[in-house]
Amino acid sequence: MQAHARPGRKQLIAIAVLLALGAAAAVAILGSGRHEAGVGDGHDHGQTEEPAHDRGPHGGRLLRDGDLAIEATIFEQGVEPQWRLYAYRNGKPAELAPGQVSLLLERLGRAPQTFRFTQEAGYLKGDAVVEEPHSFKATVQVADGGRTRSLGWEQAEARVAMTDAQLKAAGVEIATAGPATIASTIELPAEVRYNADRTVRVVARLGARVEEVKVAAGDRVRKGQVLAVLSSQAVAGLRAELLAAQRRHELARATWQRERRLWEAKVSPEQDVQQARHAMQEAEIAMHSARQKLEALGASAASSQLARLELLSPIAGIVTERPASAGQSVGEDTPLMTVSDLSSVWVEAAVPPADLGTVLPGRRVQVRANAFEAQADGSVQYLSPLVGEQSRSATARVLLPNPKGVWRPGLPVTLTVVAAEQQVAVAVAVQAVQDLRDWKVVFGRYGEQFEARPLKLGRSDGRMVEVLEGLQAGERYAARNSYVVKADIGKAGASHDH
Repeated sequence: MQAHARPGRKQLIAIAVLLALGAAAAVAILGSGRHEAGVGDGHDHGQTEEPAHDRGPHGGRLLRDGDLAIEATIFEQGVEPQWRLYAYRNGKPAELAPGQVSLLLERLGRAPQTFRFTQEAGYLKGDAVVEEPHSFKATVQVADGGRTRSLGWEQAEARVAMTDAQLKAAGVEIATAGPATIASTIELPAEVRYNADRTVRVVARLGARVEEVKVAAGDRVRKGQVLAVLSSQAVAGLRAELLAAQRRHELARATWQRERRLWEAKVSPEQDVQQARHAMQEAEIAMHSARQKLEALGASAASSQLARLELLSPIAGIVTERPASAGQSVGEDTPLMTVSDLSSVWVEAAVPPADLGTVLPGRRVQVRANAFEAQADGSVQYLSPLVGEQSRSATARVLLPNPKGVWRPGLPVTLTVVAAEQQVAVAVAVQAVQDLRDWKVVFGRYGEQFEARPLKLGRSDGRMVEVLEGLQAGERYAARNSYVVKADIGKAGASHDH
């Protein structure tokens, strides 16, 4: 068997050099601390690229001024975010008295905040919570050696720049936080119905035959417009009666005029004049009676065709139903068509007994379409005095103006009834609130910058929501289409530096 050759002296030296270089590189990486996780990062954060900075042994930002170094970190493991400062002198841990150190924090749209510190085991702890987002300019001030040293830095989180032109193009609207009236509400399923006070069912009022129908369902008609033409023997009889009454009245009037002339000439006695006047008056009454019978049926007194009956629209509106057809024989109660004025509609909702004390006449309501984006304001006009035997509920009715025809009868809607109203100091639009990480936020507008403002929210009425913490009255924020700002922040990343 052939023996293995031993490595030469040069090979051994080369291996030793490589091992030494590898060890030195490992020590350098561990010592620099540039890739350590931030201390107390209790939730996941996307990282934006930012200039590299030195980190201390505790993973914080290392700030240097000559022989003095301060490691600043935000600690949040099991506690609210707090400042922790570690001091070093000439690279070695050092102690600073709490009274020597303060930290000035400057945020967009906020008054500067000064943190004082207390001594803990090996570090100085800040006296207040570091509010989210951790986006600010910070300056650590140290009274040392007869002078004040200022060590500062800036960091941005959940922030993005957008110009006014970009906002306009994206449809982002800016609003101002401030006092508002928040209404507590209840919601009821409801339905749009015809306004019965402005809806008419057209019937023949007597037996007839439909000769012609002049309109179709969906047609808009004027008051007095001809809807259909009927042929009725009853109408023919009434017109014949009227013609006969008119002829008798003419004869009676002529007789009365002749008798009056004879009486004035002292040829006939006065009794004959009185009898002629009485006969004329009776003929006039009969003529008016025949005319009124025709008018009650909607028939004109004069027509070249005795049996012709024109059905006229009693109101201006839209033909919503038209069951009539040419050649059809109809009775006095047969519905021929329905005309409705849809410039206003009813919205009706069933009100359970538990809500009868809240849904009262005069209460403000909001009507919202379920199938598309539409809403309107109104008030309860009527609440039925009885509870239905089957439904065990009362009926609430809202009269809703409908000039554009958006609210169509049969449309399912949601009726939101305002139960009570409360003034709040600060409120924002509900549509402005977005979810970012584990926060509810709005995006404050500061110059051309947007920055997330985590909020503590209170009462809401679906349009406005009370802000208990996180935003001040007078601050501007992205209201409509605020999701565009959220998307841009997501694209930019949201660094969270400790």
